[in-house]
Amino acid sequence: MNLRTAVESDLAAITRIYNAAIPGRLATADTEVVSVESRRDWFYAHTIDRHPIWVSEQDGVVAGWLSLQPFYGRPAYRKTVEVSIYVDPSWQGQGIGKKLMRHSIESCPELEITTLLGFIFGHNQPSLNLFHRFGFEPWGHLPQIAELDRAERDLVILGRRIKPQLNQ
Repeated sequence: MNLRTAVESDLAAITRIYNAAIPGRLATADTEVVSVESRRDWFYAHTIDRHPIWVSEQDGVVAGWLSLQPFYGRPAYRKTVEVSIYVDPSWQGQGIGKKLMRHSIESCPELEITTLLGFIFGHNQPSLNLFHRFGFEPWGHLPQIAELDRAERDLVILGRRIKPQLNQ
C-alpha cells in the first residue's frame, strides 16, 4: 500500500471513486455522477502545503483518497479543515480508510491545522465508526437536512482538535 500526494493524472481515478459512492446514498449529497472536468477546479483548489489530497495506491491503482479542504473560507478558520474520504468499493474493509485518516492526522501539525471536521450522513455508520475510531466527537447534528430519493437524512458534524506544536 503506497500513500502519496495526488497528482493531476489521479483525477480520473479520484472522480471514479467519488462517483461510485453516489448510488449508495451514504457518502455524498451529490445525486448524479460528476465529470472529471467538473472536478478540475476542486482539484486545483487543493494545495500540497495547506489542503492536500492524498491517494492510496494498491498494485498501481488508486484505491482510495482523502482531501483536506478549507472550512467556511474566512481567515479566522484557516486552521480548521473538512476531511473527505472515499475508498473504492472493491477495496473497502481493507484498512485503506484507516491509513489515510492516520496520515492526515499525523500531517496536521506541519500543515498548521488544529481542527478537523467531518460532515457525515447520520445513516453512514461505516464512516461514523471510522471517524469515532480516530477520536472525532459529535459536535453537531442537523436533523433531516438532506433529501435523498425522497428520504430526509440527518447530517452529523464530527470534530477533533489537534494539539498545536509549540515553537521552542
